[in-house]
Amino acid sequence: MLNASIQDLKNELTDMQDRFPKLHDSDLFVAWFLKSFLTENEQEAIAALVGGAKDKSLDAIFIDEQAKKVFVVQGKYHKKISVPSESRSDVIAFTAVAEALSSSTAYATFIEGLDVAMRDKVAAARKSIEKQGFRLQMYYVTTGRCSDALAQEGARIVQRCLAGASLDVIDGKRVLRLMADYLDGVAPPIPLVELEIENGRGITLGGVLQRFDAGTQIESWVFPVNVEHVAEMYAQSGVRLFARNVRGFLGNTAINKGIENTLENEPEYFWYYNNGVTIVCDGAEQTKRSGRAVMKIINPQVINGQQTTRALYEKASTNSKATVMVRVISVPRGDTAQSVLFDKLVSKIVAATNWQNAIRASDLMANDRRQIELERNLRKLDYLYLRKRQTKGEARRIAGVRHRFILTKEELAQTVAACDLDPLLVRQGKEGLFEEQYYGSVFPNSDPIYYLPRYWLTRNVAMVAKGHPEWAYAKWLITHYVWKSLGALLNSRSKKEAFYRSSERRRFEEMHGAIEAAYKGANAFFKATRGVGETAADVSTFFKRKGLPRDFERYLRSEVGSKYRSTFERNWRKFSAAFDAVVSSN
Repeated sequence: MLNASIQDLKNELTDMQDRFPKLHDSDLFVAWFLKSFLTENEQEAIAALVGGAKDKSLDAIFIDEQAKKVFVVQGKYHKKISVPSESRSDVIAFTAVAEALSSSTAYATFIEGLDVAMRDKVAAARKSIEKQGFRLQMYYVTTGRCSDALAQEGARIVQRCLAGASLDVIDGKRVLRLMADYLDGVAPPIPLVELEIENGRGITLGGVLQRFDAGTQIESWVFPVNVEHVAEMYAQSGVRLFARNVRGFLGNTAINKGIENTLENEPEYFWYYNNGVTIVCDGAEQTKRSGRAVMKIINPQVINGQQTTRALYEKASTNSKATVMVRVISVPRGDTAQSVLFDKLVSKIVAATNWQNAIRASDLMANDRRQIELERNLRKLDYLYLRKRQTKGEARRIAGVRHRFILTKEELAQTVAACDLDPLLVRQGKEGLFEEQYYGSVFPNSDPIYYLPRYWLTRNVAMVAKGHPEWAYAKWLITHYVWKSLGALLNSRSKKEAFYRSSERRRFEEMHGAIEAAYKGANAFFKATRGVGETAADVSTFFKRKGLPRDFERYLRSEVGSKYRSTFERNWRKFSAAFDAVVSSN
């Protein structure tokens, strides 16, 4: 077993069925495979489905214009992993698709009885292969198992039918590995890249440094690569190459400017100045291509050197003299223990090697599965969630669509800590919220409905403080105080949804009167209890005191502070009535 289970797959299919209720589990399984392995776009995956009563061993056709490939998929969804074994007749029947796409006679026979929509897709696939030179890639995907001998037999048949075509059988264990990558945010993966090992141009290479650890089964290589080939790797793979990296592109930092400066002014010394690029992968092999030594890397991920790689992509065309050190680490993931080792090793390598642009505690949690699930769930509600440290422009480009709202994991951490824990923790610094002792309390689940009411309360609290700079220090205390009333009011999921949806439209001005009263009370509380003379606390240090929520409430219950509490409660009743009216109208 890997660090994913058949239940994870079932949960994903159930989630998709909520959006596509007419599809059966077998169709949803194929669509999920397409989404997680070939295209991140769910609508494209659904549109590629062609299965039906007379599907002739063909469940999906996906034509990738950029990759110039036709992907054909047959799926077998069983509710257990590695049970049953796939029959020879089913696998060999699937190879007939390759014959139909390469032979006019076989094609005419194949399309007999097909409905119009499926016939059109088959015709489009054949045209792409025959007229445009697209390559055919076939996938037989099953949660069962398939013998190596049968998979190899099917692959040989496909290769005989059509030059350059290939068949890959993905069995239950590989499905779980794909699910693990999907849960880790590494989907669709990059199947393969090839990096040419530098030799020549006046450079002499004594050999590639290779190391194999028999105990851990980890194999690694270190070798030089001309920057043009690293740039080409990024050009072909894009930002998916950095899915396991804890950060996105950081923009024009001092370190990044230094990389560009070296490339422009001292490219011949880049090898000596730069920390290099570290790649983790499922496997690698040193081989030959056109007489040159290359490293073939399966399912690669750059976990250190993203900023370098992207700078090379921008500058390599004019700096071909530069060379960069590449380290490739192949880590086995065949069972649970190896999968856990992989996750731990990646995290530790990231922390140990990313020292030029410093790693923060929040960065190390960017690829936590809860963060990835939260990102996906918020996307469905039109929120772009920045779980990685990166520029907003970069995040928008990756998302591909414009979202109504953008928020970061640091913002969510602060608002949850202020509402449910202690405002002091937020005042002490947001990075501390990502330490082990607090992280589980700050991010207890991946349900957006848990976070968004707290988030919008914080937005309202900040909005009321505008124009009153002296109130800013009390922001988290006020958030904590108001949440006690708001949290009690939002006692159902439908009410939570009604509150954040209405807040998106800037409604509930009635709440602002209550928040303003709380701010005025906090200001009076500060003046009354700050002390006098040289020992008096300034506003910044005062709101970092321990036990502040308790002392503030005690002040509001006192004779001098009761007027602020009364004003708050009067305005809160107005807000509650307005909110009830909105809930009743839905």
